[in-house]
Amino acid sequence: MRSVPTTDLTIGALLEERLVRSVFQPIVDLSTRTVMGLEALARGPAGSTLEFPDRLFAAAREAGRLGDLDMLCFERAIEGAMAAPVAPPLLFANGEPGVMDQPLSPRLMELFAARPPFRTVLEYTERALPAVPGSMLRLAGSIQLGGNGIALDDVGADPMSLAFLPILEPEVIKLDMSVIRDPDTEHSRTVASVVRAEAARTGAVVIAEGIETEEHLATARRLGARWGQGWLFGRPGPIENVRDFDPAGAGALRASRPGFHQPVGTPFEVATRSRPARQRVPGDVEAGLIRLRETAIDHDCAVVVVSHPGLAGLLQGLAAPGRAVVLLDQPIGGEFVAAVVGPGFGYAMCARDSAMVTVDDLPTAAAVSRVLLSHTA
Repeated sequence: MRSVPTTDLTIGALLEERLVRSVFQPIVDLSTRTVMGLEALARGPAGSTLEFPDRLFAAAREAGRLGDLDMLCFERAIEGAMAAPVAPPLLFANGEPGVMDQPLSPRLMELFAARPPFRTVLEYTERALPAVPGSMLRLAGSIQLGGNGIALDDVGADPMSLAFLPILEPEVIKLDMSVIRDPDTEHSRTVASVVRAEAARTGAVVIAEGIETEEHLATARRLGARWGQGWLFGRPGPIENVRDFDPAGAGALRASRPGFHQPVGTPFEVATRSRPARQRVPGDVEAGLIRLRETAIDHDCAVVVVSHPGLAGLLQGLAAPGRAVVLLDQPIGGEFVAAVVGPGFGYAMCARDSAMVTVDDLPTAAAVSRVLLSHTA
């Protein structure tokens, strides 16, 4: 890497010369303190004006190059881990929510094709969920094809992340440090309870972020975290600083599930795999919509997805900090579909021609929601 002056470094020059570097922070098992993997954190050239991520990403955003920077950071993280004296079992890398609609770069495809000796875990933040749900699911599908995984980051910082958990079903759930630092508030207790239940239902690993003291460590374990990261275990630094990895790290995560995030078929077809359709009678659709609306209103955290512009009236008054409402521009296969999903609950109504099916089990309602969301731009 060339020497870069502390002034006059442009984001264009940085991208052209691939001057992003990665520092790595250990993620450890809280019971044994063995290192299960590393999280890659992006930095610009040391001593430059773009060394730290706040300025780096702000400059890219201002120049309209955020997608280029995000892809370069991902590439450099994998390159750094592949070049390490000892490869980590797991490599965590962050994805920028605003550019998740871009395809994987040729370089990134080349790196994945080389079959790195570790599993890569792409981290989403809750900002990606209501903003680009379709892109989020498509990217998750691409990541899963290579045997890799996804993580939902900063869970607890925004209630929206709890609403989307059943739809995304990540391999890893990362508790925001605010939950660890202030665990006895009603919000923190709710977050911990939801995350524990979702981890038990799906087999996800819970990671606590921001652990700096033994007290934080004890709190994280009490809240249900299995793994953790923070200054107590190591600050971000060169990858060669960490060599003693638990070889079971990659296998400790649930196996990848290619195709899970983009189910095959229409919403009606997905729903009828778990419950047979019945003959529609007058008033069925209206009754189903009333139940769905009441379910959404009864819960602070929920995702409501509607497939048909003719059902837009359902969305009136549902907007709230913990609720996302998504209306598709075009119906799918002429079907009238509406679904609501949230922590521990789900309901979906699908009508096609003279047939109708309603489901109230969470896995099926979440699968219907994934079909709908995968059709959003």
